[in-house]
Amino acid sequence: MRLVDPDGNQLGIKTLPEALSIARDLELDLVEVAPLADPPVCRILNYGKWKYEAAQRDKESRKKAATSSIKEMKYRPKIGGGDFDTKTRKVGEFIDEGHKVKITIMFRGREVAHPELGKRILDRIAEQLPLAKVEAAPKLDGRNMVMVLAPDRRARAAAKAGHPETPPQPQPQPSTPPAS
Repeated sequence: MRLVDPDGNQLGIKTLPEALSIARDLELDLVEVAPLADPPVCRILNYGKWKYEAAQRDKESRKKAATSSIKEMKYRPKIGGGDFDTKTRKVGEFIDEGHKVKITIMFRGREVAHPELGKRILDRIAEQLPLAKVEAAPKLDGRNMVMVLAPDRRARAAAKAGHPETPPQPQPQPSTPPAS
């Protein structure tokens, strides 16, 4: 087997008993790192310390990984202005945190005969959230109309840089409930 010392220097090709005696003399472990190589490669190292450091690297990489989940917000076609603004503000917070948001318009009774009311609400939501992009366009799914919004990385980067092409934040407009 090819033997590598703790500093990464190659000690040459050794037999198993020779490699084990060198590892014992250094009070370290003999670990096979490339069993499929010809000849196999073994390294002398402190296996407990190496395992601990590998676990710490894995933990750190998981910490840096972006965790994104799908949040859901439900609206109704006859939603009031205050409720609409509150829910839309909460959707904006979810988007700012990096989550995707599934927006559902729930129709009851004969409301399902007027899907344009739900579409109008979904369009207003997308219009009021410039840092979000529509990932799944509004579509009618039984008695619900569904749209998915996701954070728009480019718009967020432009907003942080104060880029002049960034669209201004629209002011909340008083909403009027649709006529039924």
